[in-house]
Amino acid sequence: MPGTRYQLEVNPEVPARLARLDEIANNLWYSWDRPTRSLFARLSAGLWRAVHHSPKAFLKRIDQKRINEAADDPVFLGTMNRVLSAYDSYHAVHKQELPGKPPLQGNDLIAYFCAEFGFHESLPIYSGGLGILAGDHCKGASDMRLPFVAVGLLYRQGYFRQSIDREGRQTAHYGDNDFDDMPIEPVSGADGQELRIGVDFPGRTVWARIWRAHVGNNQLFLLDTQLAENSDADRAIAYQLYGGDRRTRIEQEILLGVGGARAVAALGLKPTVWHINEGHAAFLILERIRGLVTGQGMPFAAALEAAAANTVFTTHTAVPAGHDHFADDMVMHYFGEFCAAAGLDRDGLLGMGRVGNHGGEFNMTALALRGSRFHNGVSRIHGEVSSNICADMWSQVTPPENPMDYVTNAVHVPTFLATDWYETFDRHLGLGWQHRLTDQSCWSAVHRIPDQIFWSIRQSLKAQLLHLVHSRVRSQHLRNQGSEAHLDRVLRCADPNNPTVLTIGFARRFATYKRATLLFNNLDWLREIISDAQRPVLFIFAGKAHPADEPGRELIRQIADLSRKREFEGRILLVEGYDLHLARRMVAGVDVWLNNPIYPLEASGTSGMKAAINGAINLSVLDGWWGEGYDGKNGWAIKPAAEGLDPSERDADEARTLYELLQDSVIPMYYRSTSLGYSPEWVAMAKQSIASIMPRFNMQRMLTDYAEKFYSPAAEQWRRYASADFAGARNVAGWKARIRAAWPRITIRRIGDAAPRIRYGEGMRFEVAVQLDGLTPGDLAVELVFTRPGEPTTARARRYALRHERALESGEHLFARELTPDQCGKMEYRIRVYPTHELLTHPFEMGMMLWL
Repeated sequence: MPGTRYQLEVNPEVPARLARLDEIANNLWYSWDRPTRSLFARLSAGLWRAVHHSPKAFLKRIDQKRINEAADDPVFLGTMNRVLSAYDSYHAVHKQELPGKPPLQGNDLIAYFCAEFGFHESLPIYSGGLGILAGDHCKGASDMRLPFVAVGLLYRQGYFRQSIDREGRQTAHYGDNDFDDMPIEPVSGADGQELRIGVDFPGRTVWARIWRAHVGNNQLFLLDTQLAENSDADRAIAYQLYGGDRRTRIEQEILLGVGGARAVAALGLKPTVWHINEGHAAFLILERIRGLVTGQGMPFAAALEAAAANTVFTTHTAVPAGHDHFADDMVMHYFGEFCAAAGLDRDGLLGMGRVGNHGGEFNMTALALRGSRFHNGVSRIHGEVSSNICADMWSQVTPPENPMDYVTNAVHVPTFLATDWYETFDRHLGLGWQHRLTDQSCWSAVHRIPDQIFWSIRQSLKAQLLHLVHSRVRSQHLRNQGSEAHLDRVLRCADPNNPTVLTIGFARRFATYKRATLLFNNLDWLREIISDAQRPVLFIFAGKAHPADEPGRELIRQIADLSRKREFEGRILLVEGYDLHLARRMVAGVDVWLNNPIYPLEASGTSGMKAAINGAINLSVLDGWWGEGYDGKNGWAIKPAAEGLDPSERDADEARTLYELLQDSVIPMYYRSTSLGYSPEWVAMAKQSIASIMPRFNMQRMLTDYAEKFYSPAAEQWRRYASADFAGARNVAGWKARIRAAWPRITIRRIGDAAPRIRYGEGMRFEVAVQLDGLTPGDLAVELVFTRPGEPTTARARRYALRHERALESGEHLFARELTPDQCGKMEYRIRVYPTHELLTHPFEMGMMLWL
């Protein structure tokens, strides 16, 4: 049509009786309270879908007549009052002891930085697992009333929406977010004006506006550069999540780390713990150092010790290539002025990003490790993998003993547990089960739920999933010019009115290491498995590939192609538009959750946990969290193939295990039904899935682990280092400088012969001479380390300290110990020396160790 189009939006006037709807629409508490979301949906289901389940956008567009009717509807008002009562009860002040050993103090504050946060589809600033975990972390912190604030970026486009054409090609659709429709608000300063911070870039200052989102009891602050004061290029810095080139990437990470730290200061917040969730925010370390150097007059080395003392770094990457890195010249281009302010030369700055003593580009993980004293992977296996990947950072310490620890990921139960379970859990687990999430005895009571009731809930959840799948596949099929008649064939196993077909789900990012197509390794065998008309199987696939990840996009094409083959048609469905809404339905509704990554590349994974707490059963490679979660009775395990096989042999070996489990265990058990219409064996395993996974993989357990291992010790270390004008930090920095200068000349030798055999109860004397090169005896620890033959040196080895006795005429110092072994049999012992100081966070944080 000719003429200019002018935009006009007419907003309704919300009646006074419904005024508090605006309050709950602006608190992400609704993202984990389903009755709140249902309250909005019941006003207009169509509009609720159209605004992507955003309560704030919904209230701006709801028909005036409909909202007026709701204000006079006693049923709606009663439902709203129940929601408000729950909301007020949740936000009421409750006295409870904070976790930690010792407990976190009332004046502590944890500042949590992440590049993405996935709370709900109404705040689309996330792409996948990292963001969902960060969102769950914030929600759990609110539940536990941790002193907590989160910091991230506000992306104008966020991540893309996905469609898949008839050839299986993924198309990425980007649309600008309307910040007015999102549950956020600009922060105002004391003068009533929008609060902004400036970040120094080469030759200019980039300005960022600070936005606030309420997350239950806590707050999330987001930075946005779409300001008139900025150039077009600078406005685009935070335009698209994980978009742009390397320049965009480093500028986003500077904005997140440096800008985020300045935003925290501008808000008047004083964290006692700084948590960097993945390396994207590691530049905040440099900003904190700069502030200590210029504000406190500290030398760089002391400022580094102070900043590192209360910084926690969590890595989620299981391969070295997954760590962000930037060219040296690019880093110097952006941080040349920092060097001048911090009194640091080029080598000093670039050395912060070196892996060990090697060359290579500036590595963000190396920066995060050097600028923190608490480090962790996200599962037991991933902790071991990370210890090896990062071993060069502590080159003289064996990986099992280096400072890399782990906390296994978990899920936010209120977000991902289907509400269909609540009434049944109330009846059979007892009221208050939501407050006993880590109580194993509470969850053992799941086995007391009558099988028929348990099965009926599972079938209802599957029907809800199939209803959504049916709707999405239909839209996808018709948009791609498919016929109605053919659609019936495609959806014949996905019948929400008869959800009896065994349904297996695979939904996650399409990255090659996740092996979405392992199921299709042997098509003849797969055809045999699913061709039984009496025991049909439906596989549902969903997920996105990064637009630049061509191998990932090819996986989607392969699955789409196979799903159209006559023998697989209707048995394999590829559902487009994977988002949190579909994810919640899938983890709750499938019978089996399939996960088959290449071992050990799955850092943790959490989707299987979400499925398990809803009674789905995991069929997974023993990697990530499943290496801890599998107990032999709560699912099926694919044992990783032997090391040394080439990729095709490995895939064939593990696919064979997958086919055998499907053919011999999974499918027969599901269809071994009684006259009651379900398989008692299946129900028993599904119950065990909930009972074993729920108490171990919930956010309360995870955050308690973080508080005890990292947050509380970090806060205590900050108090020790920062007191008396940072005397502790200055002391440690000076001591480390002395150690580094002397270490190349430290030597150790044994005095006397080593007895190869003694009788039980007989003592031995161990003597060694150590050349201190000007250090004091108290600067070094000399240890005996006992292990059984062939065992690695780990934290579980028996360690005995040798005591300093006297100086020797040779200039060395004698360290000795009398020891009577309390075990019989063959054993090995070694002798080592390493630096020690009472203020060290980890005994081996310097990475220096000398073995005799």
